[in-house]
Amino acid sequence: MTGSSSSRLGGGGFWSSTRARYLMPIAFVTYSLAYLDRSNYAIASAGGMAEELNLSAGTDSLIAASFFLGYFFFQIPGTIYAEQRSIRRLVAGSTIAWGLLATAQGLLSSPEQLIPVRFALGVVEGAVLPSLVVLLSRWFTKGERGRANSLLILGNPITVMWLSVLSGWLIEVSDWRMMFVIEGLPSVVWGLVCLRVIKDRPGEARWLPRAEHDKLRADLAAEQRAATAAPGSALTAADVKAGTPRSPGEETGPGARATTADAPRATAGDYARVLRSRPVVVLATQYFFWSFGMYGFVFWLPSIVKQGSGEGIGATGLLSAIPYAFAVVAMMLNSRVSDRTMRRRIAVWPWLSAGALALYASYLAGSNFPLAMTLLVVAGLCMYAPYGPYFALVSELAPAGVAGAAVAAVNSFGALGSFAGTYLVGWVRGTDLGDAGAFGFMAGCTLLSSALMFGVKEPRAAVAAAGTVSVDQPAPAAGNRHG
Repeated sequence: MTGSSSSRLGGGGFWSSTRARYLMPIAFVTYSLAYLDRSNYAIASAGGMAEELNLSAGTDSLIAASFFLGYFFFQIPGTIYAEQRSIRRLVAGSTIAWGLLATAQGLLSSPEQLIPVRFALGVVEGAVLPSLVVLLSRWFTKGERGRANSLLILGNPITVMWLSVLSGWLIEVSDWRMMFVIEGLPSVVWGLVCLRVIKDRPGEARWLPRAEHDKLRADLAAEQRAATAAPGSALTAADVKAGTPRSPGEETGPGARATTADAPRATAGDYARVLRSRPVVVLATQYFFWSFGMYGFVFWLPSIVKQGSGEGIGATGLLSAIPYAFAVVAMMLNSRVSDRTMRRRIAVWPWLSAGALALYASYLAGSNFPLAMTLLVVAGLCMYAPYGPYFALVSELAPAGVAGAAVAAVNSFGALGSFAGTYLVGWVRGTDLGDAGAFGFMAGCTLLSSALMFGVKEPRAAVAAAGTVSVDQPAPAAGNRHG
């Protein structure tokens, strides 16, 4: 199947499908709220919290970075629960929990209280992104997943663009405590909404037209049969021998709508093989270094811009938003090309290499702020552009049913890289190495992440007869498919 054919599953472009119009706004809002509640700490710190609580620079960085340690620990078990039981329940419960914890930050009065709350915030949010990636893999074909994942992760740069403005305004009209409370409560409400509107599988969605459901199911089944035998896969068909489980609440009996290409029943051994496989180990290492450079850039960009421009905090916030605006465009264009060509690796490493070079060149531009700012824009858009195709690649390394473990493993090591980038870049800037060392550190890690992409073979479509993974029902013959 070509990317072109699968992308027209709904009879037209990506947005012509009922699935995209229904699911993508839900996924986008969920990840946006997650990113808001993890990132507004920096605004609170600058808006009076650090001064009121007498936080040293080291303690302040440790509190901010403790989120990523919690984020690391729960991803794999949380994603396995979501994959085997219910993504809907995990996402809804996590959203409610992080909303309550984010709100609680406004009621605390010491570092000893903030550190465990930030850690817990990371724990409950940890499995949400990989679980949403798994959810989208059930609802979209390979020819659509790059765009679906990009639209999900757009919640990151778009949230960054308005985060500073909203949070700064809330602090001005109230204080940092009310900012945490006001920005945390919407997540509690949204979690209740998610419990109602998210469906684990297309077979559970009464709003999905039957023709679109049947076509999706047939295409996903065909992809699944080919996936396990494809070169570069983390798990082969020989590793998966059991039948397909039913999700809780899945319909059965006469007249029930069949589920789409459901996952094989995975054992602990299946998950262990995925987590030990070479592609997953290499990509986990790669994502550590990418996240190091990315979060060093995200967390310290306002300080770098302020120092270079000499502008006040208002102008600095607006200037800092520019790279993210360009990043949104780059993410959408790159994911569209990747879906059309069905090539993922080429949609990742060139961007990261260019981003690393632009990042360090922006430091070398020195006092020429217009040139330095232009290079920072290039660095930002290049580091963001590969996200959609990258997570499409990770989710395609293993068959459905165990792919979530691969996504969670990679993303959890990204959390460690985020912790290191957030903490160490700030530490290096305070040493004799200064900004030169910080920029060199970020650029070097990003360049290394680009090189590591060559350590993974991109899965290619195998002959449909090879590596068949059993599904709940056999897919219809090609001549019987709708569309």
